[in-house]
Amino acid sequence: MDDKALHILATVFGYSEFRFHQQDVIRQLEQGCDAVVLMPTGGGKSLCYQIPAMMRQGVGIVVSPLIALMQDQVSALRQLGVNAAFLNSTLDAVTAREVEQQLRSGELDMLYVAPERLMTESFLNLLDQSPLALFAIDEAHCVSQWGHDFRPEYIQLSILHQRYPEVPRIALTATADDATRREIIQRLGLEQAEVFVSGFDRPNICYRISQNQGNARDELLRFIINEHESDAGIVYCLSRNKVEQTAEWLSAKGLNALPYHAGMTAQERQQNQQRFLNEDNIIIVATIAFGMGIDKPDVRFVAHLNLPKSIEAYYQETGRAGRDGMPATAWMMYGLQDVIMLKQMMESSAADERHKRIERHKLDSMLGFSELTSCRRQALLKYFGDVLEEPCGNCDTCLTPVETWDATEVAQKALSTVHRTGQRFGVTYLIDVLLGKEHERISSFGHNKLSVYGIGAELNARQWRDIFRQLIARNLLTVDIQGHGGLRLTEQCRSVLRGEESLMLRKLVKKEKSTVRKKASSIGFNTEKTELWEALRACRKQLSEQLNVPPFVIFHDATLMDMIERQPQNKEQFSRISGVGEHKLDAYGDAFLKVIKEFSEREKQALSSSDTADETLELFNRGMTAKAIAKHRNLKESTIYTHLAEKIAQGILELNQVLDLDEEQIKLIQDEILNLDEESSGKLKSVYDALDGVYGYELLRCVRASLVVS
Repeated sequence: MDDKALHILATVFGYSEFRFHQQDVIRQLEQGCDAVVLMPTGGGKSLCYQIPAMMRQGVGIVVSPLIALMQDQVSALRQLGVNAAFLNSTLDAVTAREVEQQLRSGELDMLYVAPERLMTESFLNLLDQSPLALFAIDEAHCVSQWGHDFRPEYIQLSILHQRYPEVPRIALTATADDATRREIIQRLGLEQAEVFVSGFDRPNICYRISQNQGNARDELLRFIINEHESDAGIVYCLSRNKVEQTAEWLSAKGLNALPYHAGMTAQERQQNQQRFLNEDNIIIVATIAFGMGIDKPDVRFVAHLNLPKSIEAYYQETGRAGRDGMPATAWMMYGLQDVIMLKQMMESSAADERHKRIERHKLDSMLGFSELTSCRRQALLKYFGDVLEEPCGNCDTCLTPVETWDATEVAQKALSTVHRTGQRFGVTYLIDVLLGKEHERISSFGHNKLSVYGIGAELNARQWRDIFRQLIARNLLTVDIQGHGGLRLTEQCRSVLRGEESLMLRKLVKKEKSTVRKKASSIGFNTEKTELWEALRACRKQLSEQLNVPPFVIFHDATLMDMIERQPQNKEQFSRISGVGEHKLDAYGDAFLKVIKEFSEREKQALSSSDTADETLELFNRGMTAKAIAKHRNLKESTIYTHLAEKIAQGILELNQVLDLDEEQIKLIQDEILNLDEESSGKLKSVYDALDGVYGYELLRCVRASLVVS
C-alpha cells in the first residue's frame, strides 16, 4: 500500500515524501476505516483523501461547502491528469447528466458535491447505483453550531454512515478547538474513527497586531507598499460600507484593490473573485463572507482593519495567507471602538443566553490574545491544545518585545471615574471628566464637583482611550447590556480598585510617521534572478490564459522558486522539481525549460569574455562604483559583483575595498558560510535565509571569495 501511495504522490502530484500524518491517514482509509484529520492550512489535507480515492475501487465523493472551492480543486486535479468532476448549479443539464453517468459507471476518481445536493433523495439514489471508494467531508468544522462557519446541512451528513456503513469516511478541518472536535465526531457519527492531529502551527506566517491610533488606513497602505506592493492579499473589514470605502481608497492610491461582500450582486462577486484567482497582484477587501472557498496558494498577506469575533475566526482568516509555505504576514490593527461595537452586537443579538455566553468567552479570548505581551504563536497554538516549547521568533512580540508598566494607579482612576459617574457613560465622556473638560453636559450632571474630576491630567485623551481598551480587554470593565456604549465595573476589578493587585499594562508606543519605500516583492529569492522569476511567471501566466485556469493551477510560486534554485536543463532534471508530476512534466516541461535555457545562455554570454573581469577591475580601480560600472558596461550589477568576487578570491582586491562592512558583520557572514554542510557548500541560499535576507547575494559571494584567499 505504502509503495503505491508514494508512487501516486511522486508521479501524479510531483512530491517525493509525505508530510505530517498524510501517510498514516491514507493507510487508514485504504484499509476501509474512518478518520478525523486536523491539519494546518497548507499542510496537504486534500492529499489525505485524493490519494486513497485513486487507490480504492470506486469513486471518492468529496463534500465541499462552496462552489468556488470545488471548481478550483477539480481544475487543479485535471491538470494533474486525474479524472475528477463536480456537480453543482453551474452545470447545464446535459453536462450534469454526463457527470452522473460517469459516477454510475465508476469512471471518475473523485466527484465534488455540496452538502445541500448530497442530501437530496435523488442524489442519494444516484449514489445507491454507484461504486463508492470513500466519503471526504471537507471543512468539517462547519458542523459546529457554535462555530463561525456553521452550515446546517452538515449536521445531516451523519446519514452517510447509516446508509453506506461499509464506505470509509474522512472529516477534515484546519480549525477546531477541543469542543469543536468533539462536536464533529458526535454529529457525524465518527466515534470509531482514528483522530489525526498534525498541529496548528503555520511557521511561515508572521503574526503582527497593533493598536489603532486613528490612522489605521494610512498604516495599512504603508504596510502594503513597503512589504507587499506586488503581492496578492486580503483585507478584512467588519462592515460592507468600510469594505467599499477601503477598496476605493486603496485603488486611488494606485493599488489593485477590489471589494467583496454580500451586498454586491453575485456576478460582481464572481468577477472580483476570478480576478483575484487569475491575476498576480490583486487585493481583495472583504467582509468575512470571502475566503472560505479560496484555494489560492500565493496570498502573501492577510490584513484585518477590525477585530475578529474569535480566535477561531482569526486563525481561519489569517490561514488564507502563505498556503504555499512561503513567507507571509498576518497584520491586524484594532481599537477601542471595535471592542465596544462587537460587544454591543453580541448583547443585542437574538441568540439565547447559552450562545451569548459562548460568544462572550470567544471574544474575551480574542481580546486577550490581541493584548498579549508574550509570544503570540505560543498563545495561538495553546488555544487549540497545541504546544510550542520556545517563543517563535516570528511574531511582533518576539521581534519587538513589548514594554509594560505599572498602571495600577491610572487604572484605579479610570475605574473610580466609571463608578462615581454612575456606570452609564461611554469612554469619551469618562475621559472628559478625567481631563477636567468644561462643558455643559458635565456641569448638568454635577460631575465637575466629583473627586475624580480632572485627576487624569498626566495622560492625554489618546492615552486614556488606550487604558480603557486594555481594561475592557482584561474584563475589568464591560460594555452595558442596553447597547448604549456605557461602561460598567466587573467583579474582577475589585482587587485592583482596592490596591490588592498590581496591574501591568502594555505601554503605549507613539508610532513614528513611517515613510513609504518601494519593494518589488516579499518573495526572498536571489536578486540577480529577478529577470528569470519574471520570465517564469510570464510563461505561467500565458499557459494559464490558454487553458483558462488560475496561474497557480499550472505551478505554485514555490515550484517556480525551485526552478530558479536548480535551473534544470533537461526533462530528467525538471522532473525533480518539487510539484512536477508526470502529467505536468509532459504538458509544461518544454515551455519552462525553454525560458530557463534562454536565461542561462544570456548569463553565459555576459561572462564569456575572458577579459571581462579585468575590464571591471580596471574601471573599479579608477574609482567607479559597481552600480556605475554596470551602467557603463550595460551589464547587470550582480555580474559586476561576480567579477569583483573573482578578483577578491585571486587576492588582487581586499574585501574592504569592495564592501562597506564592519568586522562584526563580516565575521557573522563568514561564520554562517563556514557552517554550511558539504552538500550545501556551493549554495548561498541557506546563508541568505539564516541572515533574514539582510545581506544580498552579491555581498555574500564577495565574503565567500575572501575566505578562499584566507
